[in-house]
Amino acid sequence: MRKLYRTENKVLKEIKEVTDGCWMNMVNPTYQEIAETAEEFGVDEADLMAALDDEESSRIELEDGYTLILVDIPSVEVRHDKNRHTTIPLGLIITQTGIITVCTAETPILTDFINKRIKDFSTKKKMRFIYQIFARTISLYQSTLRAIDKMRTEIEERVGDDTTDIDLIDLHELESTLVYFATSLNANSGVLNRLTRYTRLEQYPDDQELLDDLIVENRQAIEMTSIYRDILNGTRELISSIIDSKLNNVMKYLTAITLVMAIPTIISGFYGMNVHPDGMPFSQSPWGFLIVCIITVAICAAVMVVLKKKRML
Repeated sequence: MRKLYRTENKVLKEIKEVTDGCWMNMVNPTYQEIAETAEEFGVDEADLMAALDDEESSRIELEDGYTLILVDIPSVEVRHDKNRHTTIPLGLIITQTGIITVCTAETPILTDFINKRIKDFSTKKKMRFIYQIFARTISLYQSTLRAIDKMRTEIEERVGDDTTDIDLIDLHELESTLVYFATSLNANSGVLNRLTRYTRLEQYPDDQELLDDLIVENRQAIEMTSIYRDILNGTRELISSIIDSKLNNVMKYLTAITLVMAIPTIISGFYGMNVHPDGMPFSQSPWGFLIVCIITVAICAAVMVVLKKKRML
């Protein structure tokens, strides 16, 4: 799918033909759409398709007549039948005619511009528009990181009797997400730093200050990711220790019960031996069975008291 936009009097409108200062937004485009866009804007088809490869890394390339910028943005995918966060490439191509954005899925980073949730932007001011997309990207990273930390907090609040193996799996998924985020944010940081060195890209006076702010915000997102990873590791180790402790307590309890139940088994085993009754205590007494049962219960009770004092019951 591809749609063409252009701002007129600070209002974004959808247009039909390519004109100066336009914005072509492509979401999971077909090969035919890629070929048409490449011909209309004079770009290489391979550069348009670069963002469709999930393994592409963030980078910036200066080509004849246009500039390709690849960045990683947060996205959602289904893992283990649940929505999980990950990162996907977003292609930004700056041409002499306008800007092209290419992504494999719809993202709130761009839909916020389309739905007019972002004010004071113009598709004609190319680099400022690119920087505003970067700003939305970093903002989405930070909000997603806060959501991840909130999920970690909810799992941490269940630590205790309600802790399950599923919590460990969820923490592992959150940790995997933070690994993706850390890798992508560091790659995006390299792209932002390279943008400060390129004089070929036309910028307005305030654009450099905006770029400096983006570098600072991206660095803060990297620090947030690092902090949340450390906290997440601590939470995962805590839950793992609690689960191991619960298992040890169960094994200790079962061992104590087995020890107590072994006492009547041993005594009844002795009395069940095929020997002469004259040699067995209480064998001649009419109350012999009751006496043996009482003695057995008394021994079991004594053993349970000892185990209780040793905190095995």
